[in-house]
Amino acid sequence: MEFPTQMYIDGTLADGRASRDIINPATETVVATVAVAGAEDADRALNAARDAFAGWAATSVAERQGWMRKLRDEVIAQEDWLRSCIHHEMGKPWAQTEEDWDRLVASLDFYAEEIARVNDEILVDRAGSHSHRVVHEPAGVALAFLAWNFPLLNLAFKIGPAMAAGCPIIIRPSDATPISAYAVGVLCARIGLPKGVVQILATESYAVADALTASTMPQVVTLIGSTRTGQHIMRTGATSIKRYSMELGGNAPVLVFEDADLDLAAEIVTGVKFSNAGQICVSPNRVFVAEAVRQVFEQKVVERARAAQVGFDRNAEITTGPVIDGRAWTRLKGLIDDAVSEGATLLAGGDRPEGQMTGHFLAPTVLTDVTETMQVYRQETFGPIVSIIPFAQEGDLLRMANDCEEGGLTAYVFTRDLARAEACAARLRYGEIQINGVKYDIDLPHGGIGQSGIGHDCSSLALHDYLVKKRITRALDTNSFGGLNP
Repeated sequence: MEFPTQMYIDGTLADGRASRDIINPATETVVATVAVAGAEDADRALNAARDAFAGWAATSVAERQGWMRKLRDEVIAQEDWLRSCIHHEMGKPWAQTEEDWDRLVASLDFYAEEIARVNDEILVDRAGSHSHRVVHEPAGVALAFLAWNFPLLNLAFKIGPAMAAGCPIIIRPSDATPISAYAVGVLCARIGLPKGVVQILATESYAVADALTASTMPQVVTLIGSTRTGQHIMRTGATSIKRYSMELGGNAPVLVFEDADLDLAAEIVTGVKFSNAGQICVSPNRVFVAEAVRQVFEQKVVERARAAQVGFDRNAEITTGPVIDGRAWTRLKGLIDDAVSEGATLLAGGDRPEGQMTGHFLAPTVLTDVTETMQVYRQETFGPIVSIIPFAQEGDLLRMANDCEEGGLTAYVFTRDLARAEACAARLRYGEIQINGVKYDIDLPHGGIGQSGIGHDCSSLALHDYLVKKRITRALDTNSFGGLNP
């Protein structure tokens, strides 16, 4: 299968002055050699987006919807190709690539419909002398930085609302997984999307990425990445006033009380933790378990960890693929070894799967007796490691759950006591509280609190990150004067 290698800038597919080998972390072989952007490419993309803004913003909702649906149809027609790009560039199990692809289809569909629901707001004038309406307009050029863990899903969360709102968007995929994003560029070129509306360019140069952010042309800067990266982008972007929408890091707690459905809790914890090799921003990280059910819960988690199928085979039911690269593997192994040296007990995994010599695979790992001082507790692991923290009394539980330097994205609560669940939800400082289950979809708001981000992905809230409000006031009597003091 031939994989795309070119950037998409100013309506055309383009080679760069430099290139990068993309390595499949499962096989450690080169998938493709792709173009990466230099300073001139970044300037061309910025200028093209700026030049496209007036025309794209002025298009009717119906016209923008038409382009989005053309792109959606191509995404549907090229499902196997797009999913193969993800499968090979990050070693993601084949079945799990469907979510990436599906979210791109869903985003183009949802936001094409959602933009038609954005209406003017009529304000009542207290004196009755003027009419007032608030209208919504495109904010301007958008700049999106994407993480590598869900190459198409992350792109979907940005391209849908930006196109619908009328904002030209420059997408910088991760330099680790640019292939599937470049494939979307091929589809944009194929449908003849107006020049400058979407641009896709990867770069491994910090200087080029910083130049994009520091430019005064983008009005919206959006990111899926770490809290540290978000802080850097905001500092670099301070050359002008910009709007930010960022989904950043998290250190998700799980609260498993003694009355919880332990099979359900174990299934969700391991399902989210071992899928995508645990490289999920909402993945359960610190699992607080009531001492009374601790041994039973641990057994259920260990059984699932040992039953997980690890590997890279499109025709097999693989649970856990590789982590993204050797550096990630070494970091995760270091967290495990540090925890064990500090007194944690290793119940499963902890190293390469037996017999797996090639690829950056880490066996699904279960640690217990984890404490607050351990690095695996303090850091977002972003790997297939379940850390269990037993608790005997609830007094300090919420303090520990909220003790998260990287801010609050998602928290999980398992209990049959609805009043207890709601009390926990009220006090947990996280943007999403999942009670006795887990659900994400394009129409549900996704965002964090504090250091976990600003703004939202998904839902109508994301669309409004790309829209600005304008008040239009008209005097009903030409002799009326409402005053200038706000």
